[in-house]
Amino acid sequence: MQLTITAMTYGPDGLARDPQGKAVFVSGGVIGDVVEARVVEDGASFSRAVVEELLEPSPSRRQAPCPFVGVCGGCPWGSMSREAQLAAKEENLRSTLDRIGRFTPEEIDNLVKPIRFAKDEWGYRNKVELAPIHQNGKFSLGMHGRDPQQVIRVDKCPLFEKKYPKALKGVIGALSYLGNSRDLEIERVGIRASRRTRALEIALWTPTGAFPRAQVSRVLGDSLKPSSVVRVMSKGDRRARKVAGVEALLGEGSWTESIAQEQMRLSAPSFFQVNTAAAEILIELVMDDLQPQEDEVAVDLYCGAGTFTLPLARRCEYVAAVESYGPAVRDLRRNLEIARLDNVDVIGGDAVREFPDEEADLLVVDPPRAGLAPEAIDLIASTPARAVAYVSCDPATLARDLRRFCDQGTFTPVSATPVDLFPQTFHCETVVHLVRR
Repeated sequence: MQLTITAMTYGPDGLARDPQGKAVFVSGGVIGDVVEARVVEDGASFSRAVVEELLEPSPSRRQAPCPFVGVCGGCPWGSMSREAQLAAKEENLRSTLDRIGRFTPEEIDNLVKPIRFAKDEWGYRNKVELAPIHQNGKFSLGMHGRDPQQVIRVDKCPLFEKKYPKALKGVIGALSYLGNSRDLEIERVGIRASRRTRALEIALWTPTGAFPRAQVSRVLGDSLKPSSVVRVMSKGDRRARKVAGVEALLGEGSWTESIAQEQMRLSAPSFFQVNTAAAEILIELVMDDLQPQEDEVAVDLYCGAGTFTLPLARRCEYVAAVESYGPAVRDLRRNLEIARLDNVDVIGGDAVREFPDEEADLLVVDPPRAGLAPEAIDLIASTPARAVAYVSCDPATLARDLRRFCDQGTFTPVSATPVDLFPQTFHCETVVHLVRR
């Protein structure tokens, strides 16, 4: 059928309507495109289709520098102009606050601020991950496709840190050479690079057991001159693998990044935002919203390795930082030592079970995609805090949680600022400032 793409979904697809008005999610479409599409799934309330022919290209359509747009999972919006991407992300936030958060149009207009973004739209990622390919008796590495079961052969990625254009090819070449002489049992490979510190780390995720450490470190060291090569050993069911240990094969054994005037050292299993420059915008927004004072107590829930903990500790009298992931807790302790900060209580454990009993003045929450548990919202409401900064990576769970805060009656949101940490994708972070009623 012929369709006109009228919006972008919170996903890789464009949205159109068939002649009967039913929603059609169109793979390969950009807002404004007129396409000939083939229906691949016809449901009761919506259909899915793929573009067969581009009849009238959108003014927002462009030629992407990556030939795998629409095939690889890393840049599903790569064929759309940056202006159109930013507008779509802001509209997705507004739409979600309406549908799920049940905020009125007037409330949304007052709440949502213009989207913020860093300069680079390509070459911004400080991390990429590669997956193994076993084909015709040969071993190689590639990137996950839009179909999670598909791995795409690549030798470069325009999203990856532009100061290291040959890193992917070097890693793939070195490990393919080794992997075709013996089974390395590689489950995935992470590459982290920093243009600020010049740190380049290669992390090999494997099961526990024997491993050719000396040979791997020599070949990777000779081909790439990395600052660190580590092996992350995992065990357990493949659907829920757990880190059993990390061993340094070469160099420093961790990766260093400079962010917001802090030096952070991170182990391979620890989470860190993939866009350092845009992550600094998150820090700026949180600090500007909360305006921490030197006599105040702050609580940082889901604190990770310290992205918000460190700047809070610089400004507050005391910070209680809660994190459940063991490697991140260890990294946070190390980062506090590097920063020479001794006014932070690091609490390892679940944010609800280990909720600090301090009389908090401020809270920062940066939960995973699932958002806040209802118990966490009740605990936050029980504090005497004057304000909360909620950093969200998912607009749907954010809208749900903001409605819970409003219905609970203690805190109300006064601003929601989307931040484009992931150009060429539909993903977007949001910083919400809530104040006590």
